Amino acid sequence: MVGVKANLFDDVNDVLIDQERLQERIRELAQQIEEDYSDVENPLLLCVLKGAFIFLADLTRLLEMPHEVDFMAISSYGAGTTSSGAVRIVLDLKEDIAGRHILIIEDIIDSGRTLDYMRRNLLARSPASLRICTLLNKPSRRAVDVPVDYIGFDIPDEFVVGYGLDFDQIYRNFPFIAVLKPQVFAGEPEDE
Repeated sequence: MVGVKANLFDDVNDVLIDQERLQERIRELAQQIEEDYSDVENPLLLCVLKGAFIFLADLTRLLEMPHEVDFMAISSYGAGTTSSGAVRIVLDLKEDIAGRHILIIEDIIDSGRTLDYMRRNLLARSPASLRICTLLNKPSRRAVDVPVDYIGFDIPDEFVVGYGLDFDQIYRNFPFIAVLKPQVFAGEPEDE
């Protein structure tokens, strides 16, 4: 794989979504967003850090409509692979969003708890509209029903990394979505 160190790639069980398929789907999402926001003046794309930054970068370059971007960081995972259940805002918006059209850009929706918390928090700030766009969706893991307007891919219940998604802050640089070998995140020695 070009641009990927062999030792990191050795931690991958399978490439779930390759780079070409990712880029094709992001182009489709950008086209749909352009159509849906054609009568909206200067919407705000709100990137959920850290995982969605690469998705936002590619998406924003494809959008021809005027728009702004801002960032929010929400934490519920810590260093593990499952949510702690305690959700907190680590980095908040700099701007007032009252009366603004907001599109949340998320990397992955799993249980929905974190996004539900974020959505309720943002709705309390009186935006004109609030929509959600996620690159990856795990419907089988959903514990809280969150309305999602744009979905890149529905994926199985696998631990995925790449294209901004990480495990312990590593693997974000993969240009594809990969399934991580269970022994990597379970802390077990890898079979040879």
